[in-house]
Amino acid sequence: MIQETEKKWFLLETEADYEAATRRYEKIKYAEKGSDLHREKMLLVHLIAEYEKNIWDLPEVDPVEMIKIRMEEFGYNASTLAKIYGDRGTISKVLNYKQSLSLTMIRKFSQLLKIPVEWLVKEYPLKRTD
Repeated sequence: MIQETEKKWFLLETEADYEAATRRYEKIKYAEKGSDLHREKMLLVHLIAEYEKNIWDLPEVDPVEMIKIRMEEFGYNASTLAKIYGDRGTISKVLNYKQSLSLTMIRKFSQLLKIPVEWLVKEYPLKRTD
């Protein structure tokens, strides 16, 4: 059973705060909507996102390049993304700028690669296929 609220949350200021918040989020991420735990989860989502936005020094690159950078950092390849998304052909098209990221991809890759969603929704040019 999920424990009730363990502590009061404040702005995340250190890596230790961030680690504690992400551990707690993982424990309560399936909390029932409307419950105190769900409210705590939503607060943690906000606090974690703000910390990541302020602490990550991400380069100004398009979403596909950002995905490639994070794949390399985590030691992932296209097959890893295909396991998460379920379609290797689509992953290949996206990584080769022949197809745009879908909303589902953005959600899944944001979580897997620890990239803020805001970085993945930026517009970028596709390569022509003629």
